[in-house]
Amino acid sequence: MTTLLEQALSEVQKLAPEQQDTIATLILEELADKQKWESAFAESHEALARLAQAVRAKERDGKARPTVDI
Repeated sequence: MTTLLEQALSEVQKLAPEQQDTIATLILEELADKQKWESAFAESHEALARLAQAVRAKERDGKARPTVDI
C-alpha cells in the first residue's frame, strides 16, 4: 500500500461509520467503473479494426467523404 493511500485511510478511520461507508462505496464504484471501461475497450478492438478497415477501403475506392469541413 502506498504512503498516500495509508494516509487517506487513516483519515477515513477518524470519520463516523456512515461517512466511512459512503467513501468506501465511492471507491468501490470507481474501481468497478474503471474495470467495466477497460473490459469494454478490450472487447471493442475487433469491431474498431473492422471499422477502420472499411474506412480504408472506402478511401482507397474514392468513396470516402469528410464529415466536417476542414
